[in-house]
Amino acid sequence: MSVKTSDFDYVLPPELIAQTPLVNRSDSRLLLVHPGDHEFKEFVFSDLTELLNPGDVLVRNNTRVLPARLFGIKEETGAKVEVLLLKAIPEGWQALCGNARVIKEGTWITFGNGELKAQCIRVGEAGIRDFSLVHEGDFFSVLDQLGQMPLPPYIHKKLSENQRYNTVYAKMAGSAAAPTAGLHFTPQLFEQLKAKGIEVVDLTLHVGLGTFRPLKSEEILDHHMHSEWYSLSEQSSLMLQKAKEEGRRIIAIGTTSCRTLETIWRRHGCFLPECGESDLFLYPGNPPQSIDGLITNFHLPKSTLILLVSALASRETILNAYQYAIEHKFRFYSFGDAMLIL
Repeated sequence: MSVKTSDFDYVLPPELIAQTPLVNRSDSRLLLVHPGDHEFKEFVFSDLTELLNPGDVLVRNNTRVLPARLFGIKEETGAKVEVLLLKAIPEGWQALCGNARVIKEGTWITFGNGELKAQCIRVGEAGIRDFSLVHEGDFFSVLDQLGQMPLPPYIHKKLSENQRYNTVYAKMAGSAAAPTAGLHFTPQLFEQLKAKGIEVVDLTLHVGLGTFRPLKSEEILDHHMHSEWYSLSEQSSLMLQKAKEEGRRIIAIGTTSCRTLETIWRRHGCFLPECGESDLFLYPGNPPQSIDGLITNFHLPKSTLILLVSALASRETILNAYQYAIEHKFRFYSFGDAMLIL
């Protein structure tokens, strides 16, 4: 089956791109989508307690977004350099660099008043550089002092509070972007879900370069997904395996949770505790088998994420749902509204 990138395009009025998060996270709108069904129902996100059943399992990605956007000076020339930290590597950090042509192997960059320095140790493709870092004290404390949250380029308003680009359950530092489907949850909503008998399971996937790379080829099978680090604990794997064996529904909160679960499922045919790298690419014709539902935001056209949700509910269903959302003025992208595919 030939799947074309252009088949997943749509036109979004710019005013529907959410620029700021809602005051109350769970006040966002929720569109219920059943695969193969073109009748869509609207809810408020806090209605999720009514849409899920006792025994259902929600799987959330507890990664924490770092203030990974740094502005520095090239020591040799004084040129300004923007660096977006993507993921930790044994020697330091891999980063996506603006003005990357001036950063060659051996280049030193100073951030702030010298609290952080970076030396390029490896030149990669398309603006990617590997750096060794020099700093005093705890690295994450230095980053909190010097860095900015790496908001997507379609968000033009400055974020008043950094924690609004993190989920309320963010714990494991390491992401360059938020798992945005989780931004709708509040501690109170989790309490209500658990009171109904809905289980909540954590995993970790640090969102990295794949989030920033659009589909460039018309043939989607020519696209290469960059790998991202994930981890599933023994306790989480036992809870998931028990639910699977008992026929209870597993619902992923976000595409990152979905990709992590599916990566492990395809490797083992069950849920096992594991750490590793995933470059799994899900698209129509290659759907996930490990989950029964997905909570997700509305994604950019011609992106790997809209392909993933179309793998669950078909291209026609998803594009019809997106058109419905546009006509009914839903808010799109990172700080926008949500969809439940069930």
